[in-house]
Amino acid sequence: MQTHILITGASRGIGAAIVDALASDKTKVVALSSADGDLGDPAVPERLWQQSLGRLDGRIDVLVNNAGVFEDNVLDAGDADWLANWNRTLQINLTASAQLCRRAVLHWQQRNAAGRIVNIASRAAHRGDSPAHWHYAASKAGMVAMTKTIARGYAKDGILAFAICPGFTLTRMAEEHLAGEGGADLLAEIPLGRVATPEEIGEMARWCALDAPPSMTGAVLDANGASYVR
Repeated sequence: MQTHILITGASRGIGAAIVDALASDKTKVVALSSADGDLGDPAVPERLWQQSLGRLDGRIDVLVNNAGVFEDNVLDAGDADWLANWNRTLQINLTASAQLCRRAVLHWQQRNAAGRIVNIASRAAHRGDSPAHWHYAASKAGMVAMTKTIARGYAKDGILAFAICPGFTLTRMAEEHLAGEGGADLLAEIPLGRVATPEEIGEMARWCALDAPPSMTGAVLDANGASYVR
């Protein structure tokens, strides 16, 4: 029987690499992007879940939450703008993921079925981020805590949850940072001497989604070239 997989944020970068890693004759994948709906709208996650369920013949076995934004929110922005930016990032990065996780857990409970959640968080969840990215770090820390809570709460039901925390990864956005003024300093922080590739994160997600032993549920996997070692 094929494993049915729902992936968000799948159009490029890490998300596209996860789709490639999971695509096989043993899986059926629905890969969502912003073209399918704006996760900044609280009504969209529910709609996307129901639509994806229909595309996957009424059964989802694995949920991969990769969709997210990394946008500046400078401290001296106007009050209304700063709060709007904060709320947008938390809605897309954390709340939408939580809505989909909730739907997935309820789906598996109703079917008395096992399932897996893979949440793509960030190194920022542990070490924080730049002064313009309080909201991003907070959203990813929340995602890690949510993953652990799901793992603790539902392991007895065969519902497993994993989080992956990449550092800088060689996406288009990271390439711009590396080519900029601070690129050399960024690389100097990474003992490995390079940033992660999307394919590396894709393989980690594939393994968590399909092969990681159940006793690993609740694990948080780092991929940052030893730039932050816990």
